[in-house]
Amino acid sequence: MSSAATTSPSVDKVDGFSRKSVRKAKQKRSQSSSQFRSQGKPIELTPLPLLKDVPAPEQPELFLKKLQQCCTVFDFMDTLSDLKMKEYKRSTLNELVDYVTVSRGYLTEQAYPEVVKMVSHNIFRTLPPSDSNEFDPEEDEPTLEASWPHLQLVYEFFIRFLESQEFQPSIAKKYIDQKFVLQLLELFDSEDPRERDYLKTVLHRIYGKFLGLRAFIRKQINNIFLRIINGFALPLKAEHKQFLVKVLIPLHTVRSLSLFHAQVIRGLLKFWPKTCSQKEVMFLGELEEILDVIEPTQFVKIQEPLFKQISRCVSSPHFQVAERALYYWNNEYIMSLIEENSSVILPIMFASLYRISKEHWNPAIVALVYNVLKAFMEMNSSLFDELTATYKSDRQREKKKEKEREELWKKLEDLELKRGLRSDGIIPT
Repeated sequence: MSSAATTSPSVDKVDGFSRKSVRKAKQKRSQSSSQFRSQGKPIELTPLPLLKDVPAPEQPELFLKKLQQCCTVFDFMDTLSDLKMKEYKRSTLNELVDYVTVSRGYLTEQAYPEVVKMVSHNIFRTLPPSDSNEFDPEEDEPTLEASWPHLQLVYEFFIRFLESQEFQPSIAKKYIDQKFVLQLLELFDSEDPRERDYLKTVLHRIYGKFLGLRAFIRKQINNIFLRIINGFALPLKAEHKQFLVKVLIPLHTVRSLSLFHAQVIRGLLKFWPKTCSQKEVMFLGELEEILDVIEPTQFVKIQEPLFKQISRCVSSPHFQVAERALYYWNNEYIMSLIEENSSVILPIMFASLYRISKEHWNPAIVALVYNVLKAFMEMNSSLFDELTATYKSDRQREKKKEKEREELWKKLEDLELKRGLRSDGIIPT
């Protein structure tokens, strides 16, 4: 991994305070990290001269003072507080970025701990929890870091510092160590894609400069992502099956399902969501992707449990779940599989479809159900007629039993009432 393999993100020197940048989807807000607390009193930073305005021998000392000043963090959720000092720190960070890019002789041994200290004070913080457990990375805009006007410049400064010709890993390794790398990796949980982009560049530079940290970085990344499997050769090894059953399939129980996919229908059915309709829709979409490539011989093995679950989905009061399940009949390949096995699938689906056609609250769902029933009737008309007659007969028996049950309860109530009457006709209290 070469330090020149990628380019660092560009930094725009614009006024970040004229209007706070907030991107929204579904009313999501910018948020600040938990390190930023409301200050009891305004923060005051003593203005320092510009580095270019002092003699060269004095610049390294002034450089250290500016690094120390930039350790101060501000609350960006309060848009009216410390405006002057926020702007002063932003301009100072811009100056530091320029200074490490073009200057020579500034990087003394005393500068290394101060640089790492300043960077750590600004970027390492406890990330706030997500505003929504149902965040969709494909549709929702991410929650942006409110302190980005400062944070971006800190990242840019650190990248230029690592890329400097004067940078000496032998000195820096005392301060950029395993603990530093661990904290850096934790920041990849940030929702702000701009920050994750900078983090990739920083980690790449550290990997390229610090040979002693490479194995540790790879190990920590493996701890996060586990093992990446590109494909399997047949026959499958026992450990691959174990990995699938114990690791991949249980991943479907988490709410962040939209970030990954699995491969086995029985596993999906085992962990089918019961209270989250959004996940049910995703499961149905994933199942359709699998059914698009499944072999007919494999389909036969799972058709019964599969269509029992699809039948439950079609009966769902949540119209998006029912709609997504009924869309299976718009898939030509799935329709061909259903037609080949209609004698098994139709009896599983018929009762739910017939009931929904009479009772469902959503007219769009009723229309889709009629189309499915029509398709089944064309596939196997004799079985369809038989199931229709059986269903109606069963319904009549159910109605008769229900009527008999009501009559029995009425008789029991009348009997109890008579037993409670006294000889004088007064009902006892």
